Amino acid sequence: MTWFLHQTPLGRDSATPGPVRGDACQGGAAQASTHTGQLHFTVRYGLSEYVSFMWQHAAYLIRRRRIGRLAGGWMLTKSTASSTLHFILQGRSRTLYDFTIDVHGVVRASGTGVTLVPWADVRAIRRYSRGYLMVLKRGTLPIPLRCLDGAQAIAMDAFAATVKAARR
Repeated sequence: MTWFLHQTPLGRDSATPGPVRGDACQGGAAQASTHTGQLHFTVRYGLSEYVSFMWQHAAYLIRRRRIGRLAGGWMLTKSTASSTLHFILQGRSRTLYDFTIDVHGVVRASGTGVTLVPWADVRAIRRYSRGYLMVLKRGTLPIPLRCLDGAQAIAMDAFAATVKAARR
């Protein structure tokens, strides 16, 4: 039964997520690897944080489509409520996600599996008040600022600029 404890691409047993700071972020490994263009951090999302990301992103999408104030407000409320329910039902606040972001793409590992996202699947990286939101071909991936140090935030800005330049 050792196949349950397989090594993740990040080099850690999937059954042992490692130490977590009080705010459910771990960024110590990223400071050393920022020089190589690789970010590594751990995230446990909070409900208010996730709702903030979804509210701001939905508001951005609605503004782009120039929908009226009343209809836009209704769509914003409905969209955010739907994503909040989705967050709760999937138990995202109980899951610890281990991220690695480098020149090849994004790797998100958790106790339930590993998600590999190549840069070709990243449509945009938007900056909101709580952090970065990667807009993917299918879905989004929030990256909270509380989990990044100054060098990592600068690296995320560089990745965002690269994605933006590639989309032109």
